Amino acid sequence: MAKKTPPGPKPTLVLLVRHGQTPTTGKLLPGRAPGLHLADKGVEQAQAAADRLAALEKVDAIYASPLERARETAAPIGKAFGQKVIVDKGLLECDFGEWTGAELKNLMKLPEWTTVQRSPSTFRFPGGESFTEMQTRIVSALDRLCRAHPGGTVVCVSHADPIKAAVAHAMGTHIDLFQRIVISTCSISAIAYSVGGPIVLTVNSTGGSLRDLRPS
Repeated sequence: MAKKTPPGPKPTLVLLVRHGQTPTTGKLLPGRAPGLHLADKGVEQAQAAADRLAALEKVDAIYASPLERARETAAPIGKAFGQKVIVDKGLLECDFGEWTGAELKNLMKLPEWTTVQRSPSTFRFPGGESFTEMQTRIVSALDRLCRAHPGGTVVCVSHADPIKAAVAHAMGTHIDLFQRIVISTCSISAIAYSVGGPIVLTVNSTGGSLRDLRPS
């Protein structure tokens, strides 16, 4: 009688949460500039995200980008689970360099904006990161956190572009197409990382239960 193959290690479930709405959401490109806090709406969104995540009953760790808006979004999640939020620089927003703080309506008029949207793999923000560097950074950070919590559940509060880049990587989608992914404020995207590779369970989820997140 053939021996049964022992089951492999359980996947690590990573829940990627974008920070809540700020006074500049949709207006400016804040980047890594300090001092940007959640708007009242963002505080409400953060609590709603925490309430949704609390239905999971247990997470192994909660990580957040160092920026205020991410840490403020992570705070009610940490409270829901009685855990301290761990700051991780790998979850930082893209470094937009000289574009930091610029109005989006003005940036959209630049010839470079077409490259940002259609060929991001070829673009580097003046004095900042390239999109490929950002993707390598966030994917490497998630890999590190998965190794720290094998088979566990990890919450990571980050920013739209890094989350889009992580989702694109997990789906095997080229970075030039990552702008087609929508990541709304305080949305939750879930990726299960296993020895067989990542499995995207949900993207840009803003409502409903998270209890049934598992590979099919």
